[in-house]
Amino acid sequence: MTEGKVVTEAENANQKNLQDFDPQKKPKRNKYAFACAMLASMTSILLGYDIGVMSGAAIYIKRDLKVSDVKIEILLGIINLYSLIGSGLAGRTSDWIGRRYTIVFAGAIFFVGALLMGFSPNYWFLMFGRFIAGIGIGYALMIAPVYTAEVSPASSRGFLTSFPEVFINGGILLGYISNFAFSKLSLKVGWRMMLGVGALPSVILGVGVLAMPESPRWLVMRGRLGDAIKVLNKTSDSPEEAQLRLADIKRAAGIPESCTDDVVEVSKRSTGEGVWKELFLYPTPAIRHIVIAALGIHFFQQASGIDAVVLYSPTIFEKAGIKSDTDKLLATVAVGFVKTCFILVATFMLDRIGRRPLLLTSVGGMVLSLLTLGTSLTIIDRSDTKVTWAVGLSIATVLSYVATFSIGAGPITWVYSSEIFPLRLRAQGCAMGVVVNRVTSGVISMTFLSLSKGITIGGAFFLFGGIAICGWIFFYTMLPETRGKTLEDMEGSFGQSKSKIKGNKGVGNGKDNDQAGQV
Repeated sequence: MTEGKVVTEAENANQKNLQDFDPQKKPKRNKYAFACAMLASMTSILLGYDIGVMSGAAIYIKRDLKVSDVKIEILLGIINLYSLIGSGLAGRTSDWIGRRYTIVFAGAIFFVGALLMGFSPNYWFLMFGRFIAGIGIGYALMIAPVYTAEVSPASSRGFLTSFPEVFINGGILLGYISNFAFSKLSLKVGWRMMLGVGALPSVILGVGVLAMPESPRWLVMRGRLGDAIKVLNKTSDSPEEAQLRLADIKRAAGIPESCTDDVVEVSKRSTGEGVWKELFLYPTPAIRHIVIAALGIHFFQQASGIDAVVLYSPTIFEKAGIKSDTDKLLATVAVGFVKTCFILVATFMLDRIGRRPLLLTSVGGMVLSLLTLGTSLTIIDRSDTKVTWAVGLSIATVLSYVATFSIGAGPITWVYSSEIFPLRLRAQGCAMGVVVNRVTSGVISMTFLSLSKGITIGGAFFLFGGIAICGWIFFYTMLPETRGKTLEDMEGSFGQSKSKIKGNKGVGNGKDNDQAGQV
């Protein structure tokens, strides 16, 4: 008996030791949180469709309304500046009426803007329609990642928070397809149909959002603890995780953890008062680092020229030697298809590989693509005869650029900036990130044609390549890994020395790995 018992205990100990080396079983993906993130992220399709459709519609707008290149680049790029109004208001609006109704509001504004653009009789009326649509886009860009980050469990937050970028890319592809589909209509009708059809996604969005719950973090900010725990129970991987998430949110909102009331009084500090002072006037070292990281990642994402490539891809393909409108629009559809495919790949890698290694790999690929594209376009520009290999290389590097962008820099910018701010600063902090993103995009979009004439189109891409190199250095030195950390614990990763950031892998080791699966 004793001998058998000793053997049994030895076998159990041996089995336990083996289990220690086995990878922890990942929790099943939460379908309810998945559906909520999907519906919220659909707002991002509005921006994507506008970017994609305007790249082709601009060809026909220029011919129909007989406007100059300068007016065209202003028309294409100024919506980014208009969106600043929406993103600037979205932080306070979402703290006031809630994340869910802010999404509905964004869709309604864009719906009106799309109809105005579709019925535009002249250039200035079209510009007014873009002003209205731009406000809606600003709201959508800010609120989609915030809501998704707040509703997602830590184990799949990277996957779910990348959805807004997925839908931006899906919208771009739909815009390109719309260009091709309506390009055979008459000159006056074709481009107006391209723009007017953009109202349809906002209608679908408005209906779908009614099925979504409110963000649990917003509910806690409003003292509605009973409603918050109901949402957390549905969007967490386990009841234990729901309780842990509630405790973390209550602590961040200044509510005692022992409080079990369904409705409580919440201090003004947790509802948005004094946020700007804490962000910019009297930040702690950690908050200062977070602000720099968030604004920097948004700046470099756009300053590396992605909107120039996406908006002006027909122009780039024309410079590369493609002359037919149909061929140019088909080539842009290929760009949209590649972007969408690679963003889907990225969504499944964010929670496995981590934000930091994926971002650095992505930007490295963008640098190589931009420098190669600049070289091939320069060779074509300086050659008297058609250089077939350079034409093929130009098309290939445009595709490789959007692919490498979509696998890292595209989705990670929105994931990272939406998850690093503390709860009390999240809405306004994310809104500031969107402001930087849209200003940078607007400057690039509104100057690309003039820039390419001034320093040649090849020179423009060499410039974007240089900016991307600076971005890689910034990301390497300033951005710590955030995978697997809860939103409430994120602040502790910032305000460290550069050597700690570079050494902070944070990709599933130790405590963070436990949190990724449990909290």
